[in-house]
Amino acid sequence: MSYQTEEEQVEKIKELWNRHGIPLLTGVVIALAGVFGWQGWTNYQDTKAANASALYQNMLETVMAGEGEEARARSAELAEQIRSEYAGTRYAQFAGLMQAKMAVEAGDMSGAEEVLREVADEAGDETLQEVARQRLARVLADQERAEEGLELFSGEVNGALLAGREEVRGDLLLGLGRVDEARAAYTAAMEAIEDPRDRPQLQLKLDDLAEEA
Repeated sequence: MSYQTEEEQVEKIKELWNRHGIPLLTGVVIALAGVFGWQGWTNYQDTKAANASALYQNMLETVMAGEGEEARARSAELAEQIRSEYAGTRYAQFAGLMQAKMAVEAGDMSGAEEVLREVADEAGDETLQEVARQRLARVLADQERAEEGLELFSGEVNGALLAGREEVRGDLLLGLGRVDEARAAYTAAMEAIEDPRDRPQLQLKLDDLAEEA
């Protein structure tokens, strides 16, 4: 049996370290960097969401608290800030819908159209996309572009979204003088609602068309 001297053991350890120690240490460093990097990214995202939420709340309070050009301008400014600084978040999409609404109230249909197209194209949520398309269709109809508005709707939706879509389609079709198609759209909207009493205006629209028949 042979015994290694202390010097030989030290040399052996050095050799093993040179062969495996540095790569192992590098792996540990990378792993730790990944852990702390992920934690930092998560904290950043949480902070970003909190800031976006606070700014969105500020915008809503401004909208509800004031009337007139000054309040509308401030609200639109906050909406644009949210969409610019927090693009890709739901707050940005909600702010876009609000910004479009204020543009319509101010008579700026082209501005409303631009914002709604961006929300419809960029929103990662299908519900928000559909809501934006429905509002965009109405904006286009106000600009005598109802046919273009009808072309916005594709794909399947159901429930309240389907009811909203069919009601918008009915309004656009009626504006184009296509009464039978409008009646069919209103009927489809009624059938998509669990309780017709939730949308009394739909029944009124159908009743009006029945009187004309």
